[in-house]
Amino acid sequence: MTAAAVATSPVGPLRLRPVSRAEHLAFVGSRRSVSHMQLPSWGDVKPAWEAESLGWFDGEGRIVGAGLVLLRALPKVRRYLAYLPEGPVIDWGDPRLERWLDPLLAYLKGRGAFTVRMGPPVVVRRWSAEAVKEAIADPAVRRLRDAEPTSYEPGAAGLAERLRRTGWRQPEEHGTGFAAGQPRYVFQVPFAGRSLDDIRCGLNQQWRRNVKKAEKAGVKVVRGGYEDLPAFHTLYTETAERDRFVARPLSYFQRMWTALTSEHPDRMRLYLAHHDGEILAAATMLTVGEHVWYSYGASTDRRREVQPNNAMQWRMMSDAHELGAAVYDFRGITDTLEETDHLLGLLRFKVGAGGEAVEYLGEWDRPLNRLLHQAFALYMGRRGAAS
Repeated sequence: MTAAAVATSPVGPLRLRPVSRAEHLAFVGSRRSVSHMQLPSWGDVKPAWEAESLGWFDGEGRIVGAGLVLLRALPKVRRYLAYLPEGPVIDWGDPRLERWLDPLLAYLKGRGAFTVRMGPPVVVRRWSAEAVKEAIADPAVRRLRDAEPTSYEPGAAGLAERLRRTGWRQPEEHGTGFAAGQPRYVFQVPFAGRSLDDIRCGLNQQWRRNVKKAEKAGVKVVRGGYEDLPAFHTLYTETAERDRFVARPLSYFQRMWTALTSEHPDRMRLYLAHHDGEILAAATMLTVGEHVWYSYGASTDRRREVQPNNAMQWRMMSDAHELGAAVYDFRGITDTLEETDHLLGLLRFKVGAGGEAVEYLGEWDRPLNRLLHQAFALYMGRRGAAS
């Protein structure tokens, strides 16, 4: 283990060192929203990576930031890609950002990292549901990023420029060959200050009609447990074949359930939509503080006319509201708005729930050893071509 790394600044140094799971969780508990990928338990979900919790401390010894770093070794070499998915959790608005990132880079270089990848949880732009619908309908707009946003977040552009000036680059900017891991564009429904009736009124007419249709057809949405994960996974593999993505094995979800619920009994939930004795849809829901995510969804093509997906999502949204959620997060959406994109239907479904499309700052790389960085890019590119 390397010694703690220190950065100096006119307002005093911040010290970074490894922290215990208890220290990490205590800091997370003080925040309104932290990604589930920045929890100590997320390291248990990723056994192919070595996980470590890090904390930033001020001059009085108080923890003021934290991050979960995942370390992935190059084959046959004890050198690592250091990855902080949707993190770290620091003061991204601090104009002296080097106080936070310099000690992180120094520490991880001492740990043998050849590249550091992070995903600042910083919003750049937002599009209302109506703006997204208009963009989809406009043949001149092919990507969400080209549509006029409803609002900009102050400071995001300046943060991106500061990162570039200090050697950070987004993967697509330097052609690494291994893609960004987490979605840059997501769809979220704000809940803060809204009643459940307000949220229901925010659903579009088709959504409200489908929820009522499911109720009349007798669709029942229930919470499941660990023992129901195989049933979820059966639907999930069917969904993967239909929507053309690579399915994760059942063991991944079992490991995820065990890790997250051991950390907090209500961290992960499973919902199942039943109709006439058959499970037609299922989904996982994650909660950290006031942020709730629809994580993984699955459904069958059978009996789609009874609208099990709308019924299930409305039950999850209702439960999230009861838990005190400030935001219900549908996670990733496609940036491509062309009708040929098979993910456009999923975007339309999410937009129907009201809310807004959100663009985050995306993932950023900082090579510490360029030769090994390029070697890893080549390795990941070959692995992707073979898979």
